[in-house]
Amino acid sequence: MRQAGGVTNPDPHDDPVLEKRRRIARLTNAGQRIGYTLYLVATIGFFVGLVTGYASWLVTVIIVSLLVGSVVLAPAIVFSYAVKAANRADRDDNW
Repeated sequence: MRQAGGVTNPDPHDDPVLEKRRRIARLTNAGQRIGYTLYLVATIGFFVGLVTGYASWLVTVIIVSLLVGSVVLAPAIVFSYAVKAANRADRDDNW
């Protein structure tokens, strides 16, 4: 435990809750990167198809990118806000 201004703060490496929260934060960051990248692929595919014509493989790439991106991105965003709220509640001691 460390003393900070008279308040004891647990060491993040000793506290399993903080370690789990950090692991979830890393996963949410990766999920957001993957989800937004898939949205970028779908957007680029859409504009490529707009110029060149929509081949069936390109439509498949666009649809799969949007679907998988949504499935990955939605929970990543929700859990990211949850981790931020938990960190803020710990910091402000406002549970």
